[in-house]
Amino acid sequence: MCVDRDGCEIEGCSSSDEVRTLSGSMSPGLKSSPDLHPCKPGHKFRAALLRCRSPAAAAGILSFGNVLNYMDRYTVAGVLQDIQRHYEVKDSGVGLLQTVFICSFMVAAPIFGYLGDRFNRKVILSCGIFFWSIVTLSSSFISKEYYWLFVLSRGLVGIGESSYSSISPTIIGDLFTNNSRTMMLSVFYLAIPLGSGLGYILGACAKVAAGDWHWALRVSPVLGITAGTLILVFVPEPKRGSADQMGGRIKTRTSWACDMKALAKNRSYVFSSLASAAVSFATGAFGMMIPLYLARAQIVQKTAEACTKEICSSTDSLIFGAITCVTGLLGVVIGAATTRFCRQKTDRADPLVCAVSMLGSAIFICLIFVVAKKSIEGAYVCIFIGETLLFLNWAITADILMFVVIPTRRATAVAFQSFISHLLGDAGSPYLIGLISDALQASYATSALWRFLSLGYALMLCPFIIVLGGMFFLATALFFLDDREKAEKQLSQLTRPPSSVKVTAL
Repeated sequence: MCVDRDGCEIEGCSSSDEVRTLSGSMSPGLKSSPDLHPCKPGHKFRAALLRCRSPAAAAGILSFGNVLNYMDRYTVAGVLQDIQRHYEVKDSGVGLLQTVFICSFMVAAPIFGYLGDRFNRKVILSCGIFFWSIVTLSSSFISKEYYWLFVLSRGLVGIGESSYSSISPTIIGDLFTNNSRTMMLSVFYLAIPLGSGLGYILGACAKVAAGDWHWALRVSPVLGITAGTLILVFVPEPKRGSADQMGGRIKTRTSWACDMKALAKNRSYVFSSLASAAVSFATGAFGMMIPLYLARAQIVQKTAEACTKEICSSTDSLIFGAITCVTGLLGVVIGAATTRFCRQKTDRADPLVCAVSMLGSAIFICLIFVVAKKSIEGAYVCIFIGETLLFLNWAITADILMFVVIPTRRATAVAFQSFISHLLGDAGSPYLIGLISDALQASYATSALWRFLSLGYALMLCPFIIVLGGMFFLATALFFLDDREKAEKQLSQLTRPPSSVKVTAL
């Protein structure tokens, strides 16, 4: 009796034949055993699925899900002019869409962080994706009399997407370590600008193809359900800290209160979270308002007319989305390569690279508002360079967290960092920018030039916040080495090698 690699009996195989064992070596035929069983229908298919659950495949699927998360988030921004005309709301009204989304997102993040440190993570991820997909699809059927309901639906989408952003990086953190983890997190966080850019493109293209902006909200849900299914089938559930422990096993688990106390004392974590809030403030405001600002710039330059049709022009959303995709790719790749090179020069490379890129980004973002009135092409060039520098730090910030936080509290740390960055960042920035713009427009509401300038003056707040974020990354660099050493010592105290476990005979 012989067996194949899946543990099934091989018909017609004699005991004298050589067969390949599960370890891959060649051995004489095995005798019949009660553990062996004939292959049942679907057995080999299930075994093939298990072999496809490689760390690289899991990271790819999680990255695909992250692309969809951000694509769905910014699809609304791609059709923002149409939403504004359809529901007849002001700048602050459309800014409220993102604010409500982020508020629900950040409130739910700590809850999912707690669940992610204690329960099956991939089940939580899949349920979150299925939830926001259904809500997004349903929101496309809300009539113009119920704008409040449309705003509420964005809040519910934020809850679903919060589960994904809080938990998925920790699975990658448990599948890889060192430079491999940096590379995989870089791919994962590439989804932020890539998904955001694709959201603009999807919204604009779906609107034009269907002749109705509502169809922009009916594509990503189908892809979301597909991603949720792939996660359930192909993504493994690794043991927490398995990559860091090198075979060790965590023998104790700290309470949530203890986790929060430790995170509050972790200076690198606190300062990097504040820096992330500055990035979120800028990206949240820019993501919602820049296409609208560029459309008004072209009206001032008399290269375009104000939208009076049922379907507004999507050119600015398409160009901005394409720029965001390209700059996201460049930013993440350059950030990972620069950090890897600088680690050979200094152990503080991670926060220092983030700080320099933030300060450089602020300069070019300032220039956007200087050149936009005269040259829309010049504005696009400044956006390209500014976004590239800003996107350098996405994956590096996540890697900083992995270095200074032990594995058993990483989901909580990611979730709470998300809460802080959104609370102080993009939870209020789109609405705040809209309020400032509306207040400035009050005196000359009918002037196209003043509508353009007022939004530009409001957006000028962003570069100053980015500079503040660069200062926080410099502060992170001061404490990074000490906090990383503390995390390594604590991890060694919480683990023990399997050989030290005593087995007692029954």
